[in-house]
Amino acid sequence: MLWEDVDPLAALRERFGFADAEDAADWVRRMLATHWEVDVADCVRVVLSDRNVIAWLQSSAGPLVVKWSCDVPRFPALEASTELLSELDRKGVPVAAPLPSRDARVRRELAGPLGPLSLAVLPEVDGHWLDVDDLAAVRDAGAALARVHAALRSCSGRLPAPTAGATAQEEPADRIRRWLAQSDRGAVPEASQRLAHLLEQAPALTAEPQLVHHDFRSANILVRDSAVVAVLDLDEAEPAHRVDDLARASVYLATRFRDWGPTPAPAREALRAGYEAALASDGAAPLSEAESAWAELLTLWYGLAAVRSGPRREEWAATL
Repeated sequence: MLWEDVDPLAALRERFGFADAEDAADWVRRMLATHWEVDVADCVRVVLSDRNVIAWLQSSAGPLVVKWSCDVPRFPALEASTELLSELDRKGVPVAAPLPSRDARVRRELAGPLGPLSLAVLPEVDGHWLDVDDLAAVRDAGAALARVHAALRSCSGRLPAPTAGATAQEEPADRIRRWLAQSDRGAVPEASQRLAHLLEQAPALTAEPQLVHHDFRSANILVRDSAVVAVLDLDEAEPAHRVDDLARASVYLATRFRDWGPTPAPAREALRAGYEAALASDGAAPLSEAESAWAELLTLWYGLAAVRSGPRREEWAATL
């Protein structure tokens, strides 16, 4: 299990109908042979994450990562996000571009033991997860995020409406006011007061929302020799302000699966520096004064919202 504390074999049976990992491997072998004309030599590992399965395979097409989901209501969004990976690849963004099936589709709805499953086949990229202590890699991750944003800007409207969540439907000011009124647990009162003050003084955010990654963090960034070789997983992509995505990334950059610790201040600074340097070198519009003000405000808000009871509470509170 990627992050849940449940029996993986029971979850595999109850959610997907597979008797065990070998049964799941046999199914994916048949699907790839039939629909992708790929022969699977070995299934190295199978991991569950909620209603999704990730399998690492050795195949005639090289090392692959195959992802499938039983979350039927999300199938249209998953198909759209997989197509976005192909679009980013065409625009030169480092991603794991999906392999098209025999009928040129990058995601297929296939029959599983308990019902339909949505499946995509991706190459396994040679790299390791971003280490936030490697500041050169973090700076390059900031540059990669800027280029993801630039590539996604022309893709607005490509996701189906049901994927649009609170980020897309509310302006940041309204979202934060609602959070302060209804959800603030008072974990760090002085930070809440500072957030309310910044919100009162905040300039209008006039930049247009666009598609953003919305889950840009260590678990979704592969690095080799301090350079980003792949940005993974656009499944959470949605419309928002680019500065919202930058702020969220700066807070959650260090997180991986069950390791949910805060991002150190030097890494936050390196991410921002890499982002702004890429905007300048690529001739993109720099962050406006309003966006810079909102970067501070949103980073504080995401950091405050991340403070939870538990052994790492003080670490998160110290970053505010």
